[in-house]
Amino acid sequence: MFRLIVCLVIVASVHAGDWPGWRGPTGDGISLDKNLPVEWGSNKNVKWKVALPAPGNSTPIVQGNKVFVTQAVGEERMLMCFDRRNGKLLWKKGVSHEKTDPSHKTNPHASGSPVTDGDRVIVSYASAGVHCYDLKGNKLWSRDLGEQAHIWGYGASPMIHGELVYLNFGPGERSFLMAMDKRTGKTVWQVDDQGGGFGNKVPGKSGREIWIGSWSTPIVRTVNGREELILTWPKRVVAFDPKNGEQLWQCKGLNQLVYTSPIYADGIVVAMGGYSGSALAVKAGGKGDVTETHRLWQKPKTPQRIGSAVIYKGHYYILNDRGIAQCFELKTGKEIWAERMRGEGKTSQNWSSLVLSGDKLYAANQGGDAFVFRASPKFELLATNSMKEKTIGSMAVSNGEIFIRTHKNLWCIAK
Repeated sequence: MFRLIVCLVIVASVHAGDWPGWRGPTGDGISLDKNLPVEWGSNKNVKWKVALPAPGNSTPIVQGNKVFVTQAVGEERMLMCFDRRNGKLLWKKGVSHEKTDPSHKTNPHASGSPVTDGDRVIVSYASAGVHCYDLKGNKLWSRDLGEQAHIWGYGASPMIHGELVYLNFGPGERSFLMAMDKRTGKTVWQVDDQGGGFGNKVPGKSGREIWIGSWSTPIVRTVNGREELILTWPKRVVAFDPKNGEQLWQCKGLNQLVYTSPIYADGIVVAMGGYSGSALAVKAGGKGDVTETHRLWQKPKTPQRIGSAVIYKGHYYILNDRGIAQCFELKTGKEIWAERMRGEGKTSQNWSSLVLSGDKLYAANQGGDAFVFRASPKFELLATNSMKEKTIGSMAVSNGEIFIRTHKNLWCIAK
């Protein structure tokens, strides 16, 4: 009941039914919408489909009758606004970035999602700056945060809470968490991380290569009456006071690469490292280094995962990089089941994050197969929907509709 009340309070800050940022109104992939389509295809339950100018990995956001998507085309980084009723392009605003920033071939630029509070929409293009627009496309402010350089590119999205917008700037030699005034873009506070360099291969003590970086987007939760801004960084989970950036607690036990965002329920934070690294659960609300006192469990080696998980009724679920869906006990980390998700596409590799609607889980793999399965200790696959288009981004849901960005199109799925 407490978790439901928290979700309702957060959702009430934006219009009901909106998907205002990365992973939705609560930042953890959970929707209060329980009337989503279960089955769709190229010609079934497709309200509209509109072509995009280039491939991209970012997730759409939804505000009222507008859908926003970030896009990179050559030197231009842009924000596109579509009419959710028919897919018509309403406006697009871009900035030119002539320098060729590094990135992985599977990670096009402008891969972070926008965020909105209902009055403004904010985007981060790493080295190409942070930009804020009103809902009609008029620029309100811009910030140049300097160079962000990593061989695999960037992916963290800005997040709005109250009067501030937060950004995990990195990975790379310059890595930091910052809070800006959402109305002006002025820095309110900044906490520097150790960074990890450009990402080129550096031999470690064991002779293996060392890769360091975080692509995580933070969440804010109220724990025992105290707000905590929770972020996963290399080697640790950290909680800050969202007002001033003061570090409240940290828990060690992650590896040096972190792709997923943290998830939270029942006072417990689950954090997952990438590159077959570690995962852990820790009780929130502590002080200082809580590794020995608050860490519930830690797994030193897990399957590779890029997409983030969701929590539902004492279990957490994830669709990992290899296309295997997994269910775990929240308090113990014990695996309950693992099932390979097979579709019609040429690959079952998955980078998208799960979305929970009621007791149903949604995700689309890179082969263009979208799966719907039950959030339950007993595995139940409900549908496999083939879109036949490469898909890396996650789904956005709003008022009975699902918005999916593939490498070719923006889809609106509705009954």
